[in-house]
Amino acid sequence: MYLSRRQILALLLATAAQPSIAETRPPKRVVAPPPKDISEILKQFAPSGKHSIVVADALSGQVIEASQEKASIPPASVAKALTTVYALQNLGSNWRFRTRLVASSSRIENGILQGDLTLEGGGDPALDTDGLADLIKQLRARGITGISGKFEIYDGALPYQRLLDRTQQEHVGYNPTISGINLNFNRVFMEWKRDANGYGFGFSAKTKAFKPSVEGVSIRAVNRKEPIYKYAQSGGRDSWTVSAPALGSKGNRWLPVRNPADYAGEVFGTLAADFGITLPAATVVKKKPSGAVLAQGESAPLSAVCKSMLKYSTNLTAETVGLSASMKRGGRPSSVAQSARAMSDWFGKRFGLRDVRMVDHSGLSEDSRLSAREMARLLSAVGWNGPLRPLMKAVVLRNADWKKAPIGGVKVVAKTGTLNFTSALAGYMQTASGKRLVFAIFTVDQRARAAIPKSKRDRAPGAKEWARKSRILQHQLLARWGRIL
Repeated sequence: MYLSRRQILALLLATAAQPSIAETRPPKRVVAPPPKDISEILKQFAPSGKHSIVVADALSGQVIEASQEKASIPPASVAKALTTVYALQNLGSNWRFRTRLVASSSRIENGILQGDLTLEGGGDPALDTDGLADLIKQLRARGITGISGKFEIYDGALPYQRLLDRTQQEHVGYNPTISGINLNFNRVFMEWKRDANGYGFGFSAKTKAFKPSVEGVSIRAVNRKEPIYKYAQSGGRDSWTVSAPALGSKGNRWLPVRNPADYAGEVFGTLAADFGITLPAATVVKKKPSGAVLAQGESAPLSAVCKSMLKYSTNLTAETVGLSASMKRGGRPSSVAQSARAMSDWFGKRFGLRDVRMVDHSGLSEDSRLSAREMARLLSAVGWNGPLRPLMKAVVLRNADWKKAPIGGVKVVAKTGTLNFTSALAGYMQTASGKRLVFAIFTVDQRARAAIPKSKRDRAPGAKEWARKSRILQHQLLARWGRIL
């Protein structure tokens, strides 16, 4: 068969219009090679200030990569991982906080308990209004409708400390009061509404089941711009003033309670009346009660308490757990700082760590110091199969645009930590190749932090953007280690 010149030309044009097999294939995905070392990542992503970084083999503790590994930096809430180890080893994973009702006499006549009744706090950081109600129900089940003696609140199980950190603002919930009895994380729920006569305020110890009113806290709106909240004690009561321009027409928020024992006593008395039990006004005592235990409430096991603490980073929990561990070891610390020093010394004796200098158990203070090298050593010493790793929170890797960028086979669990111009991340990692690692990444800009006035520390200018850069650096490092190690 012969084709004419016209037919050959038409065939060539038709063939040229069709894409070749190679052209129909999708373009080959190009994966950028990982940087040769972490200095390239630091150059591109590190925020201002200094850092301390280590990644090490989880089993041997041998350092694989590091930068300024011995630099001592505030660990922020990564400190709670240390506190967890300290508490679990000295108290045990099944240890529980206990809150009790103790009577000087177990004799009951016509529903009246013949003697004194004491609400004995055990330092439980998670005790709430519902927990008090459970104790009252146990009391009511015994047929008690009143007492002939005094109603007392014992708060001596832990040392009282009005503020966890005096350099932090008074009104923020993460700067709690520490006490032997704690209620609703030592916070009271405030609601307000403006009408023709000004602002009306109400306080309650609300939970899902109850909302007893609280009279032991007062507040007054004043015409000022800053500070928004200002605290004072008046006759043993919490007394606040607040900036009226900052309130708006209505709203609500939780405020710290600085007299937790009085707060617990008032709420208990109000709830007891609702259950048909009449009690006199509460008085606070420091002497541990003795007598018949009429009711008792328990916290979750310590391992569960610590898991929640690591997840939600609750400072009150960290301090009560750490203080309880120090007391169990035979000491009687008079303050959080003294207990934190005892914890630091314990890490030196137990694990050989020489660069642990904690002034609290939660990491709220900027004066605590820890290097990434020592943190990695601790994580390795506690062990991949030890008690800490299962309590830590899973971390989903993200790229430089902060979009999820998981890498197949890579698993990370860690504790985060954030203060103004301070960021930390430490934990355990399984790489794509199955290798088990420990890591610690600490960053801080102490000059920028020192420049923040106290009135601005709740929302420090520039701190949010700086923290975002620190988190990106952390995830870039984790992605590198997860892919190549």
